[in-house]
Amino acid sequence: MFTLIISTFSCTFEEFKTDVSGFITGMGREVVSEYEFVQAGEHKSHLLMNVLDMEELEAEMTSDAAKEWDQKK
Repeated sequence: MFTLIISTFSCTFEEFKTDVSGFITGMGREVVSEYEFVQAGEHKSHLLMNVLDMEELEAEMTSDAAKEWDQKK
């Protein structure tokens, strides 16, 4: 299922893209098979992902590590 996530952040777009790409890659292709970033402003991004396992994505995005990262960005 293709899912659009709109994010705002205080770091640069490149830092955000690098961090989120690492997070997605770490989940594995069985969770997200493909993804694409679109810079929508200096501190805003649209992320389109093909999510294969929504429950696992939700678990990863609500983990303590993800919450801590979110507070920093």
